[in-house]
Amino acid sequence: MKSQVVVDERTDKERNVELEYPLNAPNADGSVVEVAEGVLWLRMPLPMALDHINLYLLEDNDGWYIVDTGLDTKETRHLWEHVTQTHCKGKPIKGVICTHFHYDHSNLSSWLTERFNVPLFMTHGEFYTLKANSSGLANLGNEHQLAFYQRSGVPQETIENIFEACRRDPFIKHSPPSFNRLRSGDILTINSRQWSIIIGEGHSPEHACLYCEEDKLLIAGDQLLPHISSNILINDMEPNGQQLKYWLRSLKNLQCLRADILVLPAHGPIFTEIHARAQQLIEHHLDTLNTLRDYATSRDSFTAFEATNHLFDRELSPINRMMALGETLAHINWLMGKGYLIANTDLVSGINIYKHSDAQNKNRIKL
Repeated sequence: MKSQVVVDERTDKERNVELEYPLNAPNADGSVVEVAEGVLWLRMPLPMALDHINLYLLEDNDGWYIVDTGLDTKETRHLWEHVTQTHCKGKPIKGVICTHFHYDHSNLSSWLTERFNVPLFMTHGEFYTLKANSSGLANLGNEHQLAFYQRSGVPQETIENIFEACRRDPFIKHSPPSFNRLRSGDILTINSRQWSIIIGEGHSPEHACLYCEEDKLLIAGDQLLPHISSNILINDMEPNGQQLKYWLRSLKNLQCLRADILVLPAHGPIFTEIHARAQQLIEHHLDTLNTLRDYATSRDSFTAFEATNHLFDRELSPINRMMALGETLAHINWLMGKGYLIANTDLVSGINIYKHSDAQNKNRIKL
């Protein structure tokens, strides 16, 4: 889970020996690294264990496009002023592209588009999910949301702690007023380089990746990270969703791209071996599915909260508890959809009770 990151002192190669890392990362201080002609890599700081986000600048003949924004803090605004004045060769900013709605990727989109008087580019699903999240802040903790956590067996104190942590989050309120829509298969021609829009699902509803096949470059956002797995979350808006199903399908789609491309992720180092990394993530979720299925067969019944405690057996902050529950439910829903689990609602408590289905054998789950 992306939210579960802790400080890791190992080298990139020690963290994932199957990948290659051809470039040294820039510091999160306004420095840049040229990835290819007209493609700059920079980092902005994040005030959390995952302490940076990778952002990219794409040079056109008459300006630059920003890909993802960082958080709306004074420090990040100052760094963007420095970057645009120092590294853009006197050319203006032409547009802002957000791969998805999560606030480390979109939180400064309004300020950047207003500061440089340029359009915002996002997919429909990401723009409107961002709007829904920001507008729903005033109604946080409503009866529908409360019922979602109660059905999962979450104790009332934990529910209240989750709601309070969300209310204190200073970055949820942001929502840009308008956008230019990106669709799957769209081509963005930037300085004769053609970037095809590839859509991923699971981590967010309509995540946009930018793929230049000719130059073997993929700006992957959170769809493919070298060292951690992005959070696959079920929440109250789509409690029966199949986010894991679509996440796994998106990883399979990335394995259809050419094998020798350079992956430009949102966190961690730039890397190669895209097919191997996608397979690692598929295997990670298969391991979790098998762990959860084994847990189900070892007991008469369980709740989603109990399963979360089994999969994430450690102390969690309220926000990480929320994300861990969402990830557990994503795996439960996948197992339900495949017939490995059945569910009933307790008539007294209203809690969803899950049981192993005898209709499936106990062989390891495979795709």
